[in-house]
Amino acid sequence: MQEWFIFFDVEKCMVCPLREGCFKEGAKTKTYSVAIKSEEHLDQQAFQETEKFKRLARERYKIEAKNSELKNKHGYDQASAAGSFGMQIQGATTIFAVNLKRILKLLNEKG
Repeated sequence: MQEWFIFFDVEKCMVCPLREGCFKEGAKTKTYSVAIKSEEHLDQQAFQETEKFKRLARERYKIEAKNSELKNKHGYDQASAAGSFGMQIQGATTIFAVNLKRILKLLNEKG
């Protein structure tokens, strides 16, 4: 996102009738910024108003909790091996271990 900055002459701000809540006494500069949103930002804002987005957002906490478990309890935050292949093996074994824990927990709840 880009911003457009406007710089004001502080002398004009001191005598402006609208300075209350805008200009702080003793300030040496006064700027105002306006966000310039791209087409992608506007598309994303529109998507966030849809029912699909709201439904997906309600489910997100479950995914974030699992990501947190992988990172904090199973060492997924730092690679234990060098190279892409080593990282793939670490990822696969970590996710396998977490899935196995979940399966065992579900089996214990059933029986």
